[in-house]
Amino acid sequence: MNKLGLIEAVAAKAQVSKAEAAKVIDAALEAAVEAVKKGEGLQLVGFATVSVVEKPARKAKNPRTGAIVDVPAKKAVKIKAGSKFAL
Repeated sequence: MNKLGLIEAVAAKAQVSKAEAAKVIDAALEAAVEAVKKGEGLQLVGFATVSVVEKPARKAKNPRTGAIVDVPAKKAVKIKAGSKFAL
């Protein structure tokens, strides 16, 4: 399902127009991204948990040349599926 499919599904389930559903979905996604960027994370019980994790600096091997390169430390987003996704 892509974003358009999600908008159509939400509009049908909530019995609202597609334009209203699109506004709500866009606002929710924007708020979620802002929270994660601030480092707050996002927890939707039963659905998913989104958090920021620190990846330490490390050494890696360039597969083409075989040279050892330094990979700097960085922040990454970690998403853990909730219980509603148990198959």
